[in-house]
Amino acid sequence: MQYDLIVIGSGPGGYVAAIRASQLKMKVAIVEKEELGGVCLNWGCIPTKSLLKSAQVFNYLKHASDYGIKTRGEAKPDFPAVVERSRKVAEGMSKGVQYLMKKNKIEVISGYGRLAGKNTVEVKTDGKSSSTTTAKQIILATGARSRELPSLRQDGKKIIGYREAMTLDKLPKSMIVAGSGAIGSEFAWFYASMGTQVTLVEYMDSIVPLEDEEVSAQLGRSFRKMGMKVMTGSSIEGAEVKGNVCTARVKTKKGEEKIEAEIILSAVGITPNTSGIGLEENKVEMDGERVKVDEFYRTSMEGVYAIGDIVGGPALAHVASAEGIICVEKIGGLEPEPLNYDNIPSCVYTGPEVASVGMTEKSASEKGLDIKVGKFPFTASGKASAAGEKEGFVKLIFDAKYGELLGAHMIGANVTEMIAEIVVARKLETTGHEIIKSVHPHPTMSEAVMEAAAAAWDEVIHL
Repeated sequence: MQYDLIVIGSGPGGYVAAIRASQLKMKVAIVEKEELGGVCLNWGCIPTKSLLKSAQVFNYLKHASDYGIKTRGEAKPDFPAVVERSRKVAEGMSKGVQYLMKKNKIEVISGYGRLAGKNTVEVKTDGKSSSTTTAKQIILATGARSRELPSLRQDGKKIIGYREAMTLDKLPKSMIVAGSGAIGSEFAWFYASMGTQVTLVEYMDSIVPLEDEEVSAQLGRSFRKMGMKVMTGSSIEGAEVKGNVCTARVKTKKGEEKIEAEIILSAVGITPNTSGIGLEENKVEMDGERVKVDEFYRTSMEGVYAIGDIVGGPALAHVASAEGIICVEKIGGLEPEPLNYDNIPSCVYTGPEVASVGMTEKSASEKGLDIKVGKFPFTASGKASAAGEKEGFVKLIFDAKYGELLGAHMIGANVTEMIAEIVVARKLETTGHEIIKSVHPHPTMSEAVMEAAAAAWDEVIHL
């Protein structure tokens, strides 16, 4: 065998798995058809957050007078410069992964990798020529791409996916965003902040539909307050492009409505990259459109593993990384603990931000659990008032009998940083009373966690 391990795909699942394998003294190669770092570093998490930061800075400038700051003239976005900064940030992160590959002595094979039989990977370098490489173990980490709806075919120019949304050459005057999950909501907020008239269309009855109902309602209010049109319980049944105008036929509870915009962004989820990577030829067992794996990510084919967006579970970068580490440690003879998918944090980087982990109040009630709910609004937070960020709240769900922390749901400034406290607390099986008695620094946004826990037991001080 040429290698102990070959990883196909260098996203946050693949490159992290490769590095951990190298740390465990394996001889490792990684196959990548595009840029190192995969979608997350190049076309997802990182460049998107760069765009959102620019929008946040622009919002501060628009409201500078609220903070006692005077500016000369009206602040205006230089949209091409915003996009250029985002691409430079992504480029820098990709170079960082290149450095990590060299540091950990991981061979990078450029090309399109596919499973070509037991212990064998075929790599096509230019669409025609190919070579084969062998390894004792193979990890598939090929990620996912933007899902296309039959009623909303993307042309890459007027009807676009998330990649094109990051690199438009000019700021559109109007945009329709289909889908209000993390990707759709973040782009809707970004473009609305930049000055685009945004219409957000969501099939479910609330935006960010996987979040707690109160969080969804608060984000909807925030979006409408900034001038965004939010249409829930609605779906795009078709779209037509004529010249520079897109016309979408939107089905609502009251009937069909036609909406015009310069751009339509389809953000209705992702499709796993499982076709063309040798799964069918090698009869690898599937679970729908995803690869079927066990708790340590072994597939039905001996020596072949799969992680990240191509397996079941949340399609999140931090999940892929955790899966990669667990998978490699099992391969390396260690005894890793299977991943607890009930304790995976979810973050939406809008303004205000959204973060959550564990059960919602609704899901806990539907399971018949006796619960206590504590909620603390940022309007009562000294730090939030000082920062001018009073929108939102922290909501905690506890088991009434034992005090177990069942879930946390936050909306507000910096809550994507705060949620890690809850993840650790749940991992350590921390009770509500232990959170109440854990002194939080003042003034901070994180005090709202302690206060929300106290509110569940009627001990809250600042309400």
